[in-house]
Amino acid sequence: MGEAGIADRVRSVLEEQGTACSLDDVTQLCPDLTWNQVFLAIDYLSRTGQADVTLDPRRVYWVQTRRTAA
Repeated sequence: MGEAGIADRVRSVLEEQGTACSLDDVTQLCPDLTWNQVFLAIDYLSRTGQADVTLDPRRVYWVQTRRTAA
């Protein structure tokens, strides 16, 4: 699976969840991908405006896809 396919897979998982997921949750939801692959896909999605990444006070990263305007 190429980089674009990995990013699409992670985005699909996030959209299916419909809510913010921790980085660890996303990794568990994509058992066929390594932690590094998930991290790089989330980095790509964030940089291209497809996902938001936030850090909570407990130092946990949360990821959620951005909603597109209809």
